[in-house]
Amino acid sequence: MLDDTIFALASGSARAAIAVMRLSGPSAGPAVAALCGGSLPVPRVAALRRLRDAAGAVLDQALVLWLPGPGSYTGEDSAELHLHGGRAVIDGVAEALVGLGLRPAEPGEFTRRAFLNGRMDLLEAEAVHDLVSAETEAQRRQALRQLDGALGALYQDWADRLRGVLAYQEALIDFPDEDLPPEVEDQLLASLRAVRGEIRAHLDDAGRGEKLREGLFFAITGAPNVGKSTLINALAEREVAIVSAVPGTTRDALETRVVLGGVPVTLVDTAGLRETTDFIEAEGVRRARARAEDADLVLLVVEAGTEAVAARKQVLVANKADLGRPGEQPLPEGALRISAKTGEGMAALRDTLASAARRMTESSGPPPLTRARHRAALLAAAGHLADAERADLPELRGEDLRLAMRELGRITGHVGVEDILDTVFSRFCIGK
Repeated sequence: MLDDTIFALASGSARAAIAVMRLSGPSAGPAVAALCGGSLPVPRVAALRRLRDAAGAVLDQALVLWLPGPGSYTGEDSAELHLHGGRAVIDGVAEALVGLGLRPAEPGEFTRRAFLNGRMDLLEAEAVHDLVSAETEAQRRQALRQLDGALGALYQDWADRLRGVLAYQEALIDFPDEDLPPEVEDQLLASLRAVRGEIRAHLDDAGRGEKLREGLFFAITGAPNVGKSTLINALAEREVAIVSAVPGTTRDALETRVVLGGVPVTLVDTAGLRETTDFIEAEGVRRARARAEDADLVLLVVEAGTEAVAARKQVLVANKADLGRPGEQPLPEGALRISAKTGEGMAALRDTLASAARRMTESSGPPPLTRARHRAALLAAAGHLADAERADLPELRGEDLRLAMRELGRITGHVGVEDILDTVFSRFCIGK
């Protein structure tokens, strides 16, 4: 695949003043030279050139950047053509590039080549995807920390320390008749336990990084006609759900995406919780209870003056404050008094939900885990280290250490990742 030269529009397909066409591969230089009339610009200096097709027809007047490898994003000879953004211009240049033997890039192929050419590890490649997909400031910061290599450096440190432990272990295997001091065995086990403890602490993060990358789910529940649909409309600041005085109007879960405290949150409006003989409404109630069980946080909505107690992971919201004066409507303990209709108390509710979202996703220390595959590999590594501690024979302990190091290498892409590369890079956009 690396023998091919690829191209793609890196600036997206939407109409714009400028469109950036990226090229990468061994024929990038000859292709650019052919378009420019036989010569390449000075490396890494933008040059204004007329681009012509094989017949000599002018395609565009564009800025051309020549980026010879290995000092390019992919590590290969690369180029960028900053074209005028008209569809006819883009199509004409693409047709000319195909005529010169280049092919359109597949999703994520530029970053995949950067990984295969050693320009970044797999964690950094995944961070590129997260950065392009970031919806909020918090997601951007998390992706940049991973792109800077902090997470890969942490895992590499563990692998290096385990390599030192394995060296001690190999000495015990290779020189069984030598009177090695007992401190060697003690130091080996102490180092092994230390790395395993750090891995377990890293895993014990309540999924903060994954939740920030993927977003949280907050479910809005309560009895019929307490104002759940009005509340989700108020939080989303648009008409998401139909508001009606008829009980049981909402029969299925309605979702909308908002940002609270810099964290993407999916709000779910659910059917009113009550006993009913209506089959469709009963199914809606069942789904509402299931969504509440799976949600990261539940907004339990009641009418002001109703007795209720907030359970774990619940925020108690006393709605319809506009229907009476505060003294006439005693609040349940810990409830937030609001009127989703008039906006009273909504600012305080938003602050409460934003604080909860930040608390669920903020982390201190090293960058958190961001993907299920990282967690699976670290769990496997910790399991192998636990087996190594219990191993009776030095040969078995050495094998468990090698298996643990292999799992760490799978995360960064240093070993055994061929089976997951297609999955990782297929999620990228074309041109990245």
